[in-house]
Amino acid sequence: MFDTLKSRIYQGKQYIKDIENAPMREQFRGFPQLCANADTTCLEGVCPTGALNLNPLSIDMGKCTFCGACGRCSEAVKFTAGYKLASTCHEKLVVTPETTYEEYVKSAIETKGEIVKMFGHSLKLRQVSAAGCNGCEMELNACSNVNFDMGRFGIDFVASPRHADGIVITGPISENMAYALEDCYKSVPDPKIVILCGACAISGGVFQESTKLNREFLEKYPIDLYIPGCPVHPLTFINGVLGFIKGKNN
Repeated sequence: MFDTLKSRIYQGKQYIKDIENAPMREQFRGFPQLCANADTTCLEGVCPTGALNLNPLSIDMGKCTFCGACGRCSEAVKFTAGYKLASTCHEKLVVTPETTYEEYVKSAIETKGEIVKMFGHSLKLRQVSAAGCNGCEMELNACSNVNFDMGRFGIDFVASPRHADGIVITGPISENMAYALEDCYKSVPDPKIVILCGACAISGGVFQESTKLNREFLEKYPIDLYIPGCPVHPLTFINGVLGFIKGKNN
């Protein structure tokens, strides 16, 4: 017992204390900054998902895989270490040269009083991998580890949709997963929320042209939160959900 206590004191607090202002490594590719005056001739056809539009210059973070190919060949695109990328509005995921990270963070998530009242102290989510590659799924698992410790904010993943307040969808939604996804959604008690996590879930990502997808679910049911990334970083996910249920997005 004394050895355990000693070890605990020696290790200290391993979790990130200030999850909303945690530093990020410079190598991280986050919020893109665009320069309208830079040469964009080399950017033609460089984006694998069509996230980059050259006329006018813009990047759709819902399609972007953050591969960095555009940033390597032109000064028109620079990826910053900004990780607060979530938005309650799909259209706001489109970044233009006029969009600054600070302005985006302040306006991207619109908090609703009824959401804060209902889920602000406890939010249980059922994660559905709808043909995902396991990248976003692994990052979501990391949200509950000792480093990020998402549970301290009352946010947890649960094993059954009947115990959940909403679902988190990863993957492009294949034909084989379409029925299972809708069945899971219907099993969650009302009121409930839907979160799209990652480029594949939001837009189909690199699989968006596949004939084996069935994304009718997104047309039938409202989406409450979009969290870009490929894969989504735990800090991006946790801050996005906190901004949505507690109003802590700035």
